[in-house]
Amino acid sequence: MNRPSLKHFYIKSFGCQMNSYDGERMSELLESQGMKPAKDAETADLVVLNTCHIREKAAEKVYSQIGRLRRPDGSSPMIALAGCVAQAEGAEVLARTKMVDIVVGPQAYHHLPELIEKAAAGKVVDIDMPLESKFDALPERRKVGASAFLTVQEGCDKFCTYCVVPYTRGAEVSRPWSRIIKEAHALVDKGAKEITLLGQNVNGWSGEDEAGRAQGLDGLIRALDKIDGLERIRYTTSHPNDMTDGLIEAHGEVKKLMPFLHLPVQSGSNRILKAMNRAHTTESYLALMNRLKAVRPDIALSGDFIVGFPGETEQDFQETLDLISEVRYSLAFSFAYSPRPGTPAADMIDQIEPEISRERLQRLQALLNQHQFEFNQQTVGRKTAVLIERHGKKEGQMIGKSPWLQSVIVETPVAIGDTVEVVLTDAGPNSVKGQPITIDKLETV
Repeated sequence: MNRPSLKHFYIKSFGCQMNSYDGERMSELLESQGMKPAKDAETADLVVLNTCHIREKAAEKVYSQIGRLRRPDGSSPMIALAGCVAQAEGAEVLARTKMVDIVVGPQAYHHLPELIEKAAAGKVVDIDMPLESKFDALPERRKVGASAFLTVQEGCDKFCTYCVVPYTRGAEVSRPWSRIIKEAHALVDKGAKEITLLGQNVNGWSGEDEAGRAQGLDGLIRALDKIDGLERIRYTTSHPNDMTDGLIEAHGEVKKLMPFLHLPVQSGSNRILKAMNRAHTTESYLALMNRLKAVRPDIALSGDFIVGFPGETEQDFQETLDLISEVRYSLAFSFAYSPRPGTPAADMIDQIEPEISRERLQRLQALLNQHQFEFNQQTVGRKTAVLIERHGKKEGQMIGKSPWLQSVIVETPVAIGDTVEVVLTDAGPNSVKGQPITIDKLETV
């Protein structure tokens, strides 16, 4: 990269875990070219806004962010707009603002060094979805924490009527078995104790193992289970229609597979699910929950919910609350529906008034928060292992994750990456406290 003026970069990622992963990979890519991360956007020569298109008015919020990058003297850093907003907006970005130099989609960010070079002569756009894998062009992972993300699948073929992912991330593509296993070994060699497998529809992953045998995500998990030094395996995000018998069985048989599952349902109303093109029912979803609890009784469940979808009645909404009360999620993400241009739901009649959606969202979140707090309270007294991931706010505090993905605060003189045996002693709405115990007293999952 022959641009001596571009010495420092800053990447701000919005949205999902996939975007967090992409941000990490872009950082490693730029570092491999000799650049160094800046502490903030103000001190950076290059700013990459790695965007998400899920939230309401995502594009407008991005343009607001871009405007804030103008400095008091009227100058600005080189700006690259990446991610799903970049993919959806394309060259329109350059028509709306003169500040952006590079527009690059989520399947093309491995071209970022070349795009920076080209941007010296003029603004550039790359929103192609090439057949070759971007992962093959990315450098070896440099920064690895105690818990690491590993993308195994991208894109989605489900075409839910509210969702832009098929249009911004493309069709479902599974990474090859051998490359996933190789990267997992490399992550563990660099210190990862936990690996979270990522994909827009991660349980739709499929491939062939080294012997040429067809495998699903359960087979991949069982292969990762054999890696020495890897203590924990997770995966997200899944679709109910791809929860195979083998994957359900893996939750009861693979000890390294943590007792936690994020399985979005979106609504408890079959009428709304059909309008969303979810291709499952509340009955089939609850049957899955029961099967998972049968093989892993202590499993913690997480979900996604959209309220105020076009045509949603108070009865439809009540059915969502009823489903939540039956499942009792330990964690959940919820949103008020907002239309995404180009999606079928955006053109549906019976759009719900925003004040109605907001009121329903408040009621739904109150119930979800109540159940999350109750779940934390129910784990008090359990003995379990906590993987330490970072320092706490107070002196001597460390924070890690329980097998059920709770944040656990522990006062103990250990290092990041250590696994500590604790008894959970106190519960809050968003975290629990753990008291270290000796290993001979451990009775855990």
